[in-house]
Amino acid sequence: MNIKQDIIQRANHVYYVVVVLSLSVIFRLVYVQYFQTFKGKFWRERVAATLIQRDTIRAMRGNIYANDGRSLLATSLPTYVVGLDPTMAKQDYFDKKKDSLGLLLSRIYGDRSAQDYTGLVIDARAHKRRYVLLNRKRVTFQQRQYMLKWPFFRSSPKVAARGGVLRPYYERYHPFDHMAERTIGNLDAKTGRGLIGLEASFQPALAGKNAVGLVEVLSGGVRKPVEDGPDMKPEPGMDLYTTIDVNYQDMAETALRSALQKYNAAKGCVIVMEVATGEIRAMANLTKQGDRYVENFNHALAGRTDPGSTFKLATMMALLEDKAISLEQSVATGGGSMQYHGLGIHDAKRGGSGTITARQVFEKSSNVGIHLLMRSHFYSRADRYCDYLRRFHLDKATGIHMKGEAIPVVRNPDMKGWSKVSLTSMSYGYEMQITPLQMLTFYNAVANNGRWVRPMIVKQIKLADEIIEDNTPYVLPEPICSPQTARRAQELLRGVVEHGTARHINNPNYAIAGKTGTAQKVINGRYQVGKYYTSFIGYFPADRPKYSMITVVDTPQGDNIDLLYAGAVAAPVFKEVADRIVAYDIRMHAPIRARASQPRSTTGLLAGYSDDLHTISTALKIRNEPSTEGWVEATPSGRWKSRPTRPGHVPDVRGLTLRDAVYLLENRGFKVVVEGRGKVKEQSITPGSGDDQVGAKVITLKMG
Repeated sequence: MNIKQDIIQRANHVYYVVVVLSLSVIFRLVYVQYFQTFKGKFWRERVAATLIQRDTIRAMRGNIYANDGRSLLATSLPTYVVGLDPTMAKQDYFDKKKDSLGLLLSRIYGDRSAQDYTGLVIDARAHKRRYVLLNRKRVTFQQRQYMLKWPFFRSSPKVAARGGVLRPYYERYHPFDHMAERTIGNLDAKTGRGLIGLEASFQPALAGKNAVGLVEVLSGGVRKPVEDGPDMKPEPGMDLYTTIDVNYQDMAETALRSALQKYNAAKGCVIVMEVATGEIRAMANLTKQGDRYVENFNHALAGRTDPGSTFKLATMMALLEDKAISLEQSVATGGGSMQYHGLGIHDAKRGGSGTITARQVFEKSSNVGIHLLMRSHFYSRADRYCDYLRRFHLDKATGIHMKGEAIPVVRNPDMKGWSKVSLTSMSYGYEMQITPLQMLTFYNAVANNGRWVRPMIVKQIKLADEIIEDNTPYVLPEPICSPQTARRAQELLRGVVEHGTARHINNPNYAIAGKTGTAQKVINGRYQVGKYYTSFIGYFPADRPKYSMITVVDTPQGDNIDLLYAGAVAAPVFKEVADRIVAYDIRMHAPIRARASQPRSTTGLLAGYSDDLHTISTALKIRNEPSTEGWVEATPSGRWKSRPTRPGHVPDVRGLTLRDAVYLLENRGFKVVVEGRGKVKEQSITPGSGDDQVGAKVITLKMG
């Protein structure tokens, strides 16, 4: 019985507590609505006049930088809508400043007179309008800074109620315009979220944290904050530091666009990657749209297709790794055409190449030769060949930290549709779907002596100067092949450029290694003659690989089919980009050997200032230095003697450099006219003449 009474007593206590809390909430609501004020007005008056609701203020989105850490690829620039609450200012302040405000508004917008703007503000105050939108046109950040000094907007302890409102809006801006547009990505205009590219892939990091607080919804849908607490201060997004080099990107896009226009091609892409780290220096994607080329699809990342003959490298490496062939063994390719289980196998070279070595099969890109090499070893062991492809990492996505990478499709005997000729087609790059980036990563591993490196496009994520995420190169624990196979594969790729289908891009100044690939396009389920996907994949310099690259030109057009193969279309794009990169990157140039430091006997200078000549002689190790001070000249014997420059007389500037001659003459009040280049050979006014007797004081110097 005592337990029952105890329970009833506890329940009564809980009941009383709930009643008290309920009464407290009701009391608080009544108090806030009818008695509490905010900025001089009861809340019930504010609610009656305006709609108060919670609103989100977007944070400033993080920047996207190029690999130098300075060049902006994407940034957010603030613009501001200008409004005014004319009821907030005291009457004497309003009367005193309204005309000044009207004049300033008229000057900054230029669409109305000062009287019109002043009248707008007076009318709004007379009708007790809580907010007036002064102009729908947004002002820039620089204009905002200027406006903060205006009446009603100026922050001052003496002005408790100023009334000016500058509401920020952030607009995404690409300083390099359309460069790498698909790679960088863009935003949804309504939500501000990234739609594609890096903007979408790193949306959480770039977006920051939005602010949420109470706002007044005024006329025209304008929202005005009614509080200024910490919740109304958005946290800016983080910055991405990419591996993109704007110079390489420009080189890639320029060369690609030129080739696409030349061949009236449908689309194409170029990727430049650093061999050792996998850092992507350029990713260009262009698609024909009307009469121009635009970046509206990332072919490098998502454009799966039959790679064509570039896949022969994987076939040769599988054969070499399995010790099935010797590069010097003979292969009878005959007339370059044959049948296998109803499949026609043809070489691009009309008439074929006859009996050639296995090395030449690759260099000449013989489909028949590859088929014969495969038939003697892997046709009865298809699983083993497919195991090598998996080992080469060709059946998997690269895992690059970007959304949108397509998954490769590489056939195996367990898949639906496998036939007796599947292995034949695969051996030279058909019956599969692989992206340019995935093929390039495979070639990059060969250049890297068998070490597979994941492609990287974002190196760091920072919040101000604090590093939040620091990405380092990821290398597969095990190499994709033995060192011997890697070396032989490198020999094969070098041979293609020296003796094979890409020999016309061979450069005497640096070595290129790579492979051409020409795949027939599939239209309505059938391969079409004359419709090609052309590509070239390689690396340079071949003896010390620094960069790997793939160039793709899809569906080039022309009257001569023989001029639409990869060697004529895609390979020159590779060479153009590579040539420009080598010229630009001085780290790739062989160092100039220092010559023996032997003093030189002459400078080639005829005259000059002794201090300058002392500096030159020391730097160039010239033993014949002037022993006098001031201006000097060389004698026929090679010695130096003083050349006086007397005040009031025209100086002798013969033998001087133009810089020294101009210095001497202009300090005497002469206007100098120069003819030719080099050192001063003649002067129009005789040296030593009194310069006070020279008329207009114009002197002509003939250089030579």
